[in-house]
Amino acid sequence: MSLTDWIVLTVTLLGIVLYGVWKSGRSHNVDQYLMGGRTLRWYHVGLSVMATQASAITFLSAPGQAYSDGMRFVQFYFGLPLAMIVLCITFVPIFHRLKVFTAYEYLEQRFDLKTRVITSILFLVQRGLSTGITIYAPSIILSTILDINVVYTTLFIGGLVIFYTVYGGTKAVSYTQLLQMSIIFLGMFFAGVLVVHLLPNGVGFTHAVKLAGKLGRMNVIDWKFDPNNRYNIWSGLIGGFFLQLAYFGTDQSQVGRYLTGSSVGQSRLGLIMNGLVKIPMQFLILLIGVLVFAFYMFNKPPMFFNQYEVNQVKHSAYGPQYNKLEGQYALAFNERKQKAEDLDAALNTKNELQIAKAKSALKIADTSAQYIRKQGIALMKRNNGDANGDDTNYVFLTFVTHYLPRGLIGLLIAIIFLASMGSTASALSSLGSTSAVDIYKRIINPTASEKNYLNASRLATVFWGLVCVGMALYASKVGNLLEYVNQLGSYIYGTMLGIFVVAFYLKKIRGTAVFIAAIISETIIVACGLFQVVAYLWLNLIGCALVILIAVAINLLIEPRPASTA
Repeated sequence: MSLTDWIVLTVTLLGIVLYGVWKSGRSHNVDQYLMGGRTLRWYHVGLSVMATQASAITFLSAPGQAYSDGMRFVQFYFGLPLAMIVLCITFVPIFHRLKVFTAYEYLEQRFDLKTRVITSILFLVQRGLSTGITIYAPSIILSTILDINVVYTTLFIGGLVIFYTVYGGTKAVSYTQLLQMSIIFLGMFFAGVLVVHLLPNGVGFTHAVKLAGKLGRMNVIDWKFDPNNRYNIWSGLIGGFFLQLAYFGTDQSQVGRYLTGSSVGQSRLGLIMNGLVKIPMQFLILLIGVLVFAFYMFNKPPMFFNQYEVNQVKHSAYGPQYNKLEGQYALAFNERKQKAEDLDAALNTKNELQIAKAKSALKIADTSAQYIRKQGIALMKRNNGDANGDDTNYVFLTFVTHYLPRGLIGLLIAIIFLASMGSTASALSSLGSTSAVDIYKRIINPTASEKNYLNASRLATVFWGLVCVGMALYASKVGNLLEYVNQLGSYIYGTMLGIFVVAFYLKKIRGTAVFIAAIISETIIVACGLFQVVAYLWLNLIGCALVILIAVAINLLIEPRPASTA
């Protein structure tokens, strides 16, 4: 990056952190530290909820996901508006009325301590692992730009977020997220405009989308029902609904965001805002990936975007073979570029026969280029069995650093950092609050002072920050980060949602029944996930249904029968 980019990046990051610390002030009790004093307005709540969900993974991996697999991932979010409606009707008023710090406090009031604890532990495990992946995403960027070990960049990013989260608490997180999302929207808009601007003369936005569509990248909706297909309208509406309901209704990193609202109405408006804005936002982010795909039809992309893996194979005994493949790939790209230009010209004629012929020729040329690329990946695997053959996390980063003008590169990289900081800070705050309130305050030291609980919350936040940084150091081999973090959530969220559904709607079921049901259900779900029985989104529905059915059955078995009057 240029000096200008470094200045933009540094000023943006430091400005955000200092702004959040300044606006939040110093927390003097647990309510201020964990809940921000419950004084935030609906737009603060809405943007905070969005920023918590829209991590660096979203802006780093989503364009790469669309580049390689098209727009179909947007269906993942189709269940979100329905989930927001259910949350506003059921979850929000209950949590607000009880004035809970965490969602899991309610479970003890409804069931018993052991149910509260097992749900808290499920959350801590899931969120701790996921946050490690969230920290790893921007670490890729710094390590790529600076050409240094990812360990150092992970430690830097983790340390920065831990500092302002521990100092300012939830209020600092919410204020920084408000500014973060504003900058993120602005930066991604400019990125989309510049991708179109960089296309060849005569290839505008419409033609770019059509060209990408001819190679299967505009696959927005798939109506075919297939339980093994990760992304179709049914998995999005049904599986996505249960995942989003579980995430926003049972994950403390999100519950803690809307509990900061000054009233039930403010929290509801914030969630409705998230439900209305999230799908268009995600659509546009994926569309940027599609436009980048169209751009690389006319500008030669690397055969493999992760240059670390490329350098590894080039400096091995397979180097000459890889270099030869790169030469073949360059020739294949030239052929594909020519066919893309032919299709673009055919689109201007509006002659369907000519368009179909040009489309077929482009597909053949693209298949040839992809075959050579696969040979290159096979060489990487042969050289190093642990090599990551998925480079989607590097697609947008490569485009940004090679083609965008000075200043904007720094801004877009700052955006990815800001997204990471926002979601990571929310996660650390929720991990700290759950550890302090549900474990320390309830089990270890129930009679301590407010100051003691405040210090315990800060120490728990530091502890989980260090754990998440440790997790991040092992996240380099998981493939596409966006998919992986959602798969991880699907292993646990269904069980958590089932517990809350029973708590809200099945009043006759007792704690022991739901506790046993949760353990059995989670065991089954993990087995289904490991053996890939169904696409991961369906695990959320299955997990929730299993908890309900097993809890009902167990409750019938252990419920005392009425004494006989005979």
